[in-house]
Amino acid sequence: MKEISATDASRGFAEVLDAVEHRGESFLIRRNGRAVARIEPATGASGRAVKELLAASPGDPTWAGELRTLRASLPAEVPNWDE
Repeated sequence: MKEISATDASRGFAEVLDAVEHRGESFLIRRNGRAVARIEPATGASGRAVKELLAASPGDPTWAGELRTLRASLPAEVPNWDE
């Protein structure tokens, strides 16, 4: 990961974006010596990856009951047709 100053990132923003988009480079942006941001290629997830993540996570056995309790506590919405 390349480190650049906030000033250099600002002055050469189009070039930074080109490097990220076309060459997959990543940048750590520093302001006054402190790391303040990263610019890196965006990553996506496929539906398969999401399903695998959910399958690997243990279910919460109390969730369904909590959802029923929450739904029961909500008032029914009655539209005001005169408005």
